Amino acid sequence: MRIAFIGDIVGSPGRDMLKKYLQEIKEKESIDFVIANYENASHGFGLTLKNCNELFSYGIDVMSGGNHTWDKKDILPLFDSHEILRPHNYPEGVPGTGCKVYAVGSEKLAVLNLMGHYSMPYCDNAFRCAETTVEELHKEGIKNIFVDFHAEATSEKRGMMMLMQGEVSAIIGTHTHVSTDDFQIANGTAYMSDMGLSGCRDNVIGMDAKVPLKQFLTGLKGHFDIPKKCKKILQMAVLDIADGKCSAAFKIKQFDDGRVIKTEAWIEED
Repeated sequence: MRIAFIGDIVGSPGRDMLKKYLQEIKEKESIDFVIANYENASHGFGLTLKNCNELFSYGIDVMSGGNHTWDKKDILPLFDSHEILRPHNYPEGVPGTGCKVYAVGSEKLAVLNLMGHYSMPYCDNAFRCAETTVEELHKEGIKNIFVDFHAEATSEKRGMMMLMQGEVSAIIGTHTHVSTDDFQIANGTAYMSDMGLSGCRDNVIGMDAKVPLKQFLTGLKGHFDIPKKCKKILQMAVLDIADGKCSAAFKIKQFDDGRVIKTEAWIEED
């Protein structure tokens, strides 16, 4: 199977890029299944019903979340009506789930959403949750497993790779909105510390720079806003997965001026 992953979609600029380019890329690259992170999709914070329906109409199959999952009240009924995940390591009793299994052609694919600990809301241990969940999936005969690890610290993300490599097909980080240059495949597991945002690319993590700069200069906080006009980017990982292993992967950077940059993941030699 060939799957694609889109990291944090930030506001209307991110949604606009998916509207303009996602279907075209799916057809060109023969993509079977699309995963995307929704937690910043509605003006940078959470997800509304309107924007949820909009994003699914562009060709997304399932959406994962993070620390902003709960920012819009619309989210609660969406867990029952749409293919929406939240971090799986939220404590027992929290609405929704962070792991689902999907049929992709004749194969099965598990999508697992986890959240880290540093500078994040209180959650159960992400690493123990990963071990337990993946073990259960393997017992069910599910080998193809994609993990969206929504975390602040690159050390936590790298630690998850060290723990789970060879056990899952891919681990790609989200949350920081800044793409990292460490896309690789080791022991059949694709890894990137952070996918990077889809949205505005000429400001501060997809938000208008005025408030972040004021905070950096004075220590005074304010409300982050999505710029009304900006230069945009769509960032997507494309992965070839079979029998639980990722054999090849590449990243697409689609710019709103038409430019495209494609970078292959490097493969670690045994």
